[in-house]
Amino acid sequence: MTASDSSPQSSPSATDRTSWLLDRTEALCKFDTTTGREDTGLPALRSLLTELGAEVQLQQVEPKRHNVLATWGKPKLLFSTHLDTVPPFLPPRRDGDLLSGRGTCDAKGQIAAQLAAIQELLSRGHTDLAWLGVVGEEIDSIGAHAAGDLTASLSECVAVINGEPTENKLATGQRGSLQLLLSTKGKAAHSGMPELGHSAIWPLMEWLQQLRELQTEVDPDLGPEIWNLGLIKGGAAPNIIPATADARLFVRSIRDSSFEQRARELTPAEGLLEQLSFTPPEVFAHVPGFEHAAVPFGSDAPRLRQLVGGQRVALCGPGTIKVAHTLDEHITGTEMATGCELLIALATTFLEGRAG
Repeated sequence: MTASDSSPQSSPSATDRTSWLLDRTEALCKFDTTTGREDTGLPALRSLLTELGAEVQLQQVEPKRHNVLATWGKPKLLFSTHLDTVPPFLPPRRDGDLLSGRGTCDAKGQIAAQLAAIQELLSRGHTDLAWLGVVGEEIDSIGAHAAGDLTASLSECVAVINGEPTENKLATGQRGSLQLLLSTKGKAAHSGMPELGHSAIWPLMEWLQQLRELQTEVDPDLGPEIWNLGLIKGGAAPNIIPATADARLFVRSIRDSSFEQRARELTPAEGLLEQLSFTPPEVFAHVPGFEHAAVPFGSDAPRLRQLVGGQRVALCGPGTIKVAHTLDEHITGTEMATGCELLIALATTFLEGRAG
């Protein structure tokens, strides 16, 4: 553990905050921190945390991969987001108020907005804050799982604010993740004599088409349930009747979902359905006075909530998921400044016990 001897700088003026946010986000985005390479960005991150007078603790998750916990006093409120980004690395490009590049909104812009909010809260006399950056959110949430060992340092926290690009609205919750493997078997034969074999691909295709025709279920807080046909394969060669075929589905599931049951009921005689993994959906408590909206993605929020004893969790931040993971990922200083004000107001609500 290392502690900074420097005191936090005073909060920037409103006119300077946008530049501060763009400068710090751009500095963080210059480093390629795609999943597995998160430590590459540690120098810039530690410089920023030192600027704010934080006490910094590194938690090794895997060799050369560390979670970062920054504290100010005995924390009563935790801010958190993830350190990794999806590939490919796209260096930052700045054009006035617009900052483009990998991580600008997902999630290095979240880091800057959260730390700017902490800077303001410190200037207002709060000395009871923490910030946690975790590795691996984009793949397997290994950092959020490992962060369970930090619970003792965060035992007095009343809430966690998790940063993701939600267009500066509080997420009503997040859909679950259900992965299913659909497989079918046939009989191989020479393609010139198909009557001697039985294709495994056609029943799989018909099964998938039936799933496409199912009526979509909708949750009032989480929105519609959606699924993606992410992987499909079958056969051995163009001139052989295929003996095997399978498809892997990723379902963004809602409460009381019947998707898996309906998929099983449609299983053909040649078919088999296997559940590969399941993370249940979760609805977050409403915080009065703030705008809420359903979001289409998952996050570490449910896992991070356990760090604060299952207390309140809020999922929010600047930027939009519409450009995250794309070659056009970007964020604006205006969005981050608005997000910072949201985070300050939300943090104050939690710290003053006005969250309902």
